[in-house]
Amino acid sequence: MSRSVDCLERTLRKIYFSGKELQASPVEMWELSGVSGTLGLLVLYTLIALVSADGNDWKTLKGSPPLVIARGGFSGIFPDSSSAAYTLAVNKSVSNVTLWCDVQLTKNGTGICFPELKLDNATDISIIYPGKSKNYPINGIPTRGYFSIDYNLDELKNVTLVQGVYSRTNKFDGNKFPILTVDDVIKLVKPHGLWLNIQNAAFFMQQNLNITTFLLSVSGTGGVSYISSPDSSFLRSIKSHFSSQKPGIVFRFLGQDESEPRTNKSYGSFLKDLTAIRSFASGILVPKSYIWPVDSDLYLQPPTSLVSDAHKAGLKVFVSDIVNDLVFSYNYSYDPLAECLSFIDNNVSFSVDGILSDFPVTPSAAIDCFSHLEHAQKQGKTLVISKYGASGDYPACTDLAYNKAISDGADVIDCPVQMSKDGIPFCLSSIDLVESTTVLQSNFSKLETTIPEIKPNSGIFTFSLTWNEIKTLTPSILNPYDKYRLYRNPKFKNAGKLLTLSKFLSLKRGQTSGILISIENAAYLAVKQNLSVTNAVVDALRKSGYDKQSVSQGVMIQSTHSSLLKEFKAKTKYEIVYKVDESISDADDSAVKDIKMFAHSVVVGKSSVYPVTSAFLTNATNTVSKLKSNNLKVYVETFSNEFVSQAWDYYSDAFVEINSVVSGENIDGIITDFPKTADRYRKNRCLKQNKKPAYMMPVEPGMLLQQVTRQFYPEPAPPLPVLKDINVTEPPLPSVPSIAPSPAPTRLRI
Repeated sequence: MSRSVDCLERTLRKIYFSGKELQASPVEMWELSGVSGTLGLLVLYTLIALVSADGNDWKTLKGSPPLVIARGGFSGIFPDSSSAAYTLAVNKSVSNVTLWCDVQLTKNGTGICFPELKLDNATDISIIYPGKSKNYPINGIPTRGYFSIDYNLDELKNVTLVQGVYSRTNKFDGNKFPILTVDDVIKLVKPHGLWLNIQNAAFFMQQNLNITTFLLSVSGTGGVSYISSPDSSFLRSIKSHFSSQKPGIVFRFLGQDESEPRTNKSYGSFLKDLTAIRSFASGILVPKSYIWPVDSDLYLQPPTSLVSDAHKAGLKVFVSDIVNDLVFSYNYSYDPLAECLSFIDNNVSFSVDGILSDFPVTPSAAIDCFSHLEHAQKQGKTLVISKYGASGDYPACTDLAYNKAISDGADVIDCPVQMSKDGIPFCLSSIDLVESTTVLQSNFSKLETTIPEIKPNSGIFTFSLTWNEIKTLTPSILNPYDKYRLYRNPKFKNAGKLLTLSKFLSLKRGQTSGILISIENAAYLAVKQNLSVTNAVVDALRKSGYDKQSVSQGVMIQSTHSSLLKEFKAKTKYEIVYKVDESISDADDSAVKDIKMFAHSVVVGKSSVYPVTSAFLTNATNTVSKLKSNNLKVYVETFSNEFVSQAWDYYSDAFVEINSVVSGENIDGIITDFPKTADRYRKNRCLKQNKKPAYMMPVEPGMLLQQVTRQFYPEPAPPLPVLKDINVTEPPLPSVPSIAPSPAPTRLRI
């Protein structure tokens, strides 16, 4: 009996931890049959229920997982429709990824993959054939440019692909990627599936080029899975040429108010009779706003019934416009994975049948790793530590930011302690009120001063106002990437209330495993303002009961100043966290020895783990390994969702960055202003798989940069310094003088 039970356990573990559908080989089923009686049946049926609840309850038309469609390959990184883009899509996506090809025809009717009818924007054709642009009517509008129909394939071999989206890196433009024919993609890349989109069928017909003849020739190879077009008349004309099963015919919707050129019907009007579409297509491809509309302020509105209506009509639904590096609804907190999940795993019980994306790594992970995680538990010991609460969603250090951080799964919430004029410690991201409140628009604007010991620019500092004055101020959300016009949750940009340290400490009780208290400027406050922030913090923790042995282990004290941390190490049992405030590549043994004398853990920036030049990772440093080999825990900051905060290597997706640093360096904690993203990462089912899928493997620093040609290679950044003991050691923290404080700094004249 024990052998049979062992076989059962081994087989069930193999099936369950694969994260796939419940399937077993004939040998495994034979072993299961050897388990006698009720035990085997009970365990087997229990596992079936578990697997069903663990990610296979799809609301697609056929009940199968949604399809990942890579638009032009991995066009978010490499030039659209290039060999590198298609190869990366295959290597970083689910095994059945379908490659998207926008088909254009050459002068002799050869089909090429290229994203637009005009070749101007995404090739170097204007350099190769200067002055050769022509005019053609496109949907009745005279249009000038370079068109594929004016060149045969031999002529286009001189033309190379470049990045056509200017917000993306152009560093691969020197690789001389050739324009590929559809046959090239099938033979060179050998995709699991190929999707051919015919955007301008009428134009080619007007030029006496038979797009149908081309489609019949290429579909005969068996490599084409889907054919789509926004031209319903064209789709009706080709339907009879293909079998009912393959390739699938998909009607592509454009904007709801746009009119289909040949019928003059708006695309929105087609929604009124989905059954009619079923007569010539097996599916529809719609912009995401057809399913999840947004208002004028980019906030989600209730979803439409389109997916369920189309499924009732027997139509598959594919969604387009899923792009990681553009602004999308604020409800997703700049997390593209969250947006993908809203179309496949939501509380309104529908799932699209496929996602068209420039970054196929994101829907691949969403489908295979992050879907159906309602009851998933976090895995591993990596802490999620908030950065001013959930400051990506609400103003920093407000009650709203802290409560959201707690509900979003943060293990540790943080309070950067500042001091008011009357000695009240409170939480605020900066000692300068200008940075996170609207104090400049208040009656206190006249208090603006310059204090070089704190910062080079002027500010209104917390110790210039009493707590009663400070608590009347309106918080202001931090927008660290506003120069890119990426703003955080504008509807709530001034929401929430600031908290005293004592209120913060009571807020946490029983809801997270720990708190982090950050202290800076202690010496200045003691000497120049007669304020002891250390005494204020120790006293607040004592009054809240955190000095007791049973809870003191949940308290972390952080600072960039070793003198302050030594004082806390001598007086308390808290975890002492030393923050390295510069980017480093390593640490001398003497520096590490000094740190170990007063700290239990170290905070470093992301660039101290993987340095960056021109938004490319260059290499891995020795920083984490050196610190961890000396039994120091390592926390890394700051992980944000905005794509501009990430190196190109992370594919404009926060989960890729988190996964790369956590699994690549085995760090102990993630410091983030979006705790929900980090907590979701810890719950994904792919973490428990022994063999991780490609999209869950950490990126290798420097690999993407190696593919940049010499001509486009970025200027190398200067080498990062090594942390030395002179950077760590400090004189003792000065005590608060008994004499009256020095006069206040000179105020700026308004």
